Amino acid sequence: MSQKRNKLPKNAKRVFKGVIFEVWQWKQKMFDGSTAIYEKLERSDSVEIIPVVGDKILIQIQRQPDRPKFLSLPGGVCDKGEKPPATAKRELLEETGFFSRDWTLLKKYEPYSKIVWNVYTYLAKNCEYKKEQRLDAGEKIKLKLLTFEEFLMLSDEPTFRHKSLKDMLIRARFNKKSRKEFKKLLFGK
Repeated sequence: MSQKRNKLPKNAKRVFKGVIFEVWQWKQKMFDGSTAIYEKLERSDSVEIIPVVGDKILIQIQRQPDRPKFLSLPGGVCDKGEKPPATAKRELLEETGFFSRDWTLLKKYEPYSKIVWNVYTYLAKNCEYKKEQRLDAGEKIKLKLLTFEEFLMLSDEPTFRHKSLKDMLIRARFNKKSRKEFKKLLFGK
């Protein structure tokens, strides 16, 4: 995680290192001249993938031991030293058995101001099945192909994990121009 260290003040000190999160604290001068202890979490970057198979979008119905069943896109955490594009390709193949040679980075965002963490959203077009899923011990994943219209309706689905994509889906549902542009982005037509 040290590659992101520049997003923390120089005087920040790591006070805890867990499996997923590191906790960093520092003294921060306040507007009235006093000081307070500020704190941020840091974690490895992650990816999420919108896989297009023919004229459908591949999603997952997923279970993990620490949460109820939810809908998601393939994705996961960047391993140490792994770049986001490599993570996206690895996660797509592991979680779905599909691969693609046609990748586009749609966006990079930081979900929370108090967590040093980037999420990369990729579009994987022309996905083809290659081999069986290779799931982690804490994953149970069923795959489902959705039409474009069904995919847009995930914006109303409370168990859809990707809150940051809901705005894009809502715009495409209710704005004709956005719908046409998003459909062309996904399917090229």
